[in-house]
Amino acid sequence: MARLKVTQVRSEIGTKQNQRDSLRSLGLKRINDVVVKEDRPEIRGMIFTVNHLVKVEEVE
Repeated sequence: MARLKVTQVRSEIGTKQNQRDSLRSLGLKRINDVVVKEDRPEIRGMIFTVNHLVKVEEVE
């Protein structure tokens, strides 16, 4: 199964609550935090919500 490397590149300050919640659910707390997640529809949905705050790369 593919994996996604998600990097937070912008601050959550000034964003809506659901966007902050999505960042926390992804495990991102500060700029330049990196997490690797399985490529699943739930994760894709959270990434879509905060796509202007994160950078996504496929690994493996």
